[in-house]
This record gives sequence, C-alpha cells and structure tokens, in this order.
Amino acid sequence: MPLATRPLLFFIIFASSLLIARVQAKVHHHKWEISYQFKSPDCLKKLAVTINGQTPGPTIYATEGDTVVIEVKNSLLTENVAIHWHGIRQIGTPWMDGTEGVTQCPILPGDTFVYRFLVDQAGTYIYHAHYGMQRSAGLNGMIVVKVPDGFKEPFTYDREHSILLNDWWHNSTYEQAAGLALPGKQFTWVGEPHSLLINGRGKFNCSLNVGGTCNSTNPECAPYTLTVVPGKTYRLRIASVTSLSALNFEIEGHSLTVVEADSHYVDPFVVKNLNIYSGETYSVILKADQDPNRNYWLASNVVSRKPGTPTGTGILHYYGVPRGRLPTNVPPMGTLWNDTMYRFNQSVAIHAHSSFIESPPSKSDRVINLLNTQNRVNGVMRWSVNNVSFDLPRTPYLIALKNYLHHVFEQRPPPDTYDVKTYDIFTAPINPNATRSNSIYKLEFGSVVDVILQNANTLTANNSETHPWHLHGHDFWVLGYGLGKFDPESDPKRYNLKNPILKNTVVVHPLGWTAIRFKANNPGVWAFHCHIQSHFFMGMRIVFEEGVEKLGQLPKFIMGCGESKFEN
Repeated sequence: MPLATRPLLFFIIFASSLLIARVQAKVHHHKWEISYQFKSPDCLKKLAVTINGQTPGPTIYATEGDTVVIEVKNSLLTENVAIHWHGIRQIGTPWMDGTEGVTQCPILPGDTFVYRFLVDQAGTYIYHAHYGMQRSAGLNGMIVVKVPDGFKEPFTYDREHSILLNDWWHNSTYEQAAGLALPGKQFTWVGEPHSLLINGRGKFNCSLNVGGTCNSTNPECAPYTLTVVPGKTYRLRIASVTSLSALNFEIEGHSLTVVEADSHYVDPFVVKNLNIYSGETYSVILKADQDPNRNYWLASNVVSRKPGTPTGTGILHYYGVPRGRLPTNVPPMGTLWNDTMYRFNQSVAIHAHSSFIESPPSKSDRVINLLNTQNRVNGVMRWSVNNVSFDLPRTPYLIALKNYLHHVFEQRPPPDTYDVKTYDIFTAPINPNATRSNSIYKLEFGSVVDVILQNANTLTANNSETHPWHLHGHDFWVLGYGLGKFDPESDPKRYNLKNPILKNTVVVHPLGWTAIRFKANNPGVWAFHCHIQSHFFMGMRIVFEEGVEKLGQLPKFIMGCGESKFEN
C-alpha cells in the first residue's frame, strides 16, 4: 500500500469506529418521584426520603458512552431537592452535577427537573442528595457503568453483585441540622448512628426502643442475603454513602482481592477486610471456596470513631444450604476502631494497575495547602479550612460567574495556605475562632494543581478525626499520605509519580496529611469537600472555578433561585 494512502485509510477506520460507537450507545430513561415514606430498614419505622418508594433508590445501569436521563419530580411538601451523581465527571454538562448552590438551583416542591448526562468512564459510582442533610434520610443509590463490548478487564469473574453500605439514624434530618446550628453549650451533635445498613437492611434491637414502632420480624429489615455457588468467582461492587462512619467491611472466612477503586483499576492486593470511607467505591473479587455446607456473615463495623453502633450484618449464602439459616459463629468485629496504622497501610497499598497507569504531570503549577480544623464562628461550632468556614450563596456560582453576577458572592480569594511552619497540629487551636465566607478558588484553565490536605487536633485535646474528601468534576492522582505534619521540603520528594491511583474521594487520616494532584481542565465550578455530611453542613468545604468562560450559554432550566430568577 502506498504510504500516502495510509493516513487516509487510518482516518476512515477511525471515523467508522467512532460512528459505530455512537450508533451502539444507548439512552437510558428513568422517571423518579422523590417523597417521604414510612420505612423500616432496621426494623424501626420512620419517615425516609425515597425514590419511587424505595431506599436505597434503584441502581442505574449503563455502558461506557451511554447517556442517562433521569426525570426527577420533587414530591416533598416542604423541602427542596438536588441529586449529585458522585464520580461522574460531567464533562460538557457541569450544570448536571446536581450540587445545589454551586451548579444548579434546587428542585422546588412540586417541580420536575430532568438530569441528562454522558457516562464517559466505566466503573462503580453512587448518587445521593446534595441538599441539606437529605443523604442520611435515604436519598441515595448506586450507578454501575459496564465496559464496552470487546474491552477486556484485568480480572475475570462469573457474576457480580453490588453492596451499598450506609449508616442510619432514627431522628430526623431536621433535628440533626437544628442541633448542629445551635450556639455554645446548646450545640447538639448528631451522635453515633443507631444502625449500620447493608443494601438498605439492618437490625436494631427493638427492646431498646423508647418510642415508635419497632418490629424485628418485619421483612423490610430481614438481612441482606448474597447467594453464591460453590467454586464460582464473584465481583462485588462495594460503595459507601455513610453520613458519618468510616467502615471496615468483612466476609467471614473469606479473603477479598481489591481490583478497582473509584472506577480505576488497582494493582490487585488481598485483604481480610476492606476499610471504606464515605464516598468511596471499590470492586473486590470473592471466591466461593470455603465450606459449602454452611452460611457466613457479611459484617460492617465502625472504625476511626469509638463505636456506639452494633455491627451491621448480612448473610453470604452458599447455594444448597437453607437460605434463612444463620451462620453459627458470632459476626466478625473487624479491626480495632483506633488502629490508625492498619487503615493507613491499606491506603498506601492502593496503586494503579500496571496495565492502566495514567502518569501524572511531573510537577504542578500551583500548590494549595488546606488545614482542616474545628472552630467557632460567633459562638457556633463550625469546621473550617485555613480558618475559613464555608457558606453557600443563594445564587449558584456557575450561573453567577457566567452571567457576571459577581456581587452575589465575596470576590476576595480564600487563602491558599496557612502558617505551615509554625502551626502545631497536635494541640487544640490557640485561636479557636474562624470567619465565614463564600469566596472561591479560581484556577487557571489547563493548569496542574496540587492540594495538600492536613488534619489537625480538634477543639478537644488529644483528638483528631478522619476526613474523606471528594472532588466534583475530576479524578485526581493520590501522590502520597503521611502521619504527622506535612513537610513542604522533604515530603514532596517522596511522592509516588510512578503508579499513583486516580480517585475522586480520598481519606485524610487523623493527625495526618494527603497530597493530591489534578488538571484543571473541565470547564465549570466544582465543589471540594469533606464527605461526612455533618462536617460538610458545618462548613468544611471549598469551591474551584475553572474555564467557565469556555462554556456556551447555560440552560434556562437550571435557574430560578437567588438573582438567577431574573435570567429566566
């Protein structure tokens, strides 16, 4: 073949394959009604925010390259709604991110909003409410995006199952939010969850109930049962939508091989139990290779906080054994709740699969140091970043920036750093007071940004908490973790630039630091926040803006709140 004709042939083949991919791509339509319904996920009846009467909501299934359309009607009588598609990068559709106050106006009671977005990357994802504290009331679920036909994943299995982990409270989100906003000694913490749920099912001890209807025989709270066939291999897609708890998940008597984290393939490693933090997703490989004449426990336990919640349980059912037969042993108790080093070592063990390494840029254009601290603002307990506790404006940033409504949020930029050299992370803040602001970080489009997340002591002596941080609109490279104070001179020299995992949610361990790197190449406005719902509610979040000027005219249907009502 003459050399001159080869580029033309390549172009024809490429264009043909692109056309085939577009023809094969599907559009998945869903119609949801959001409403309060009485549910008994842990045997105690309470009002839950449901999707078509369900909690968790239905799992969304699609294939990479497909489009998902969800028509959402808000039938809550007195509450707004917004739904975030956690991990979906929303490239080209930033207004579909579902982040109230950042990318869209909320869906008002009685209104309907249609989310439409492309799922551009196979993997395991979640969705959940992003308005107030509704996530803990039950508005959540999973998204499973399959690989396209012909693509070979770096592991094999016979079947797959999805497991959604959650924590559950009996008091309402109204009560929780009101308590968090009270000043001084009136401040009321949300407390430890009453139950841990596995695929929406748990077991509260009804004898402890002081009010309400609790029925331990209610089929709604029968344990989730995962049936396996002896000798077969299973992929378990495991996700956490907890509002507070870091969890340790275990299947009695079985090892788990970690193969995917936040929709990126992992250099496989074997664990007895999996530490999973709010907002994270994993795939693990389970072999049904134990005694097939009995059933085994699935167990979910709280770690990183002193547990006040019983073990959440389900059943691994070997086909052929009576389905309702309980395991004979006591459920696994997991690791010690305060064994930080065990959890730290598992975090460090996660690397990109050798055949799927996407190397990070060798250096960054900007470094942002973020100190996570507990503070007070005008006597009210808050969380802050670099001594600034975040507030949302009434007009979403995306709309405000695109329409030059600069007066609706503070224009003075938030601080890029804190006193890194002298700040003592091991003691309670010397200055416990913070300020409140709604200013945002403006990033140069296309730039490479490093963020160093540093945990410190809270207002309580000898106490530091675990914080899982989630970035909207991006995947980021996890360059490194550390225990203690980050050293800007020596620690960057130890960054993993060889095979770092890409994630969208990452943990910062107590009195530790985590370093991430990402490219600011997705035009839009993106939230970055602690995924613990009460911490988020209390101000532990920031917002990045990048390339908004590159977006075309925004759709009118995202407007209608704050000053954007004048844009309709």
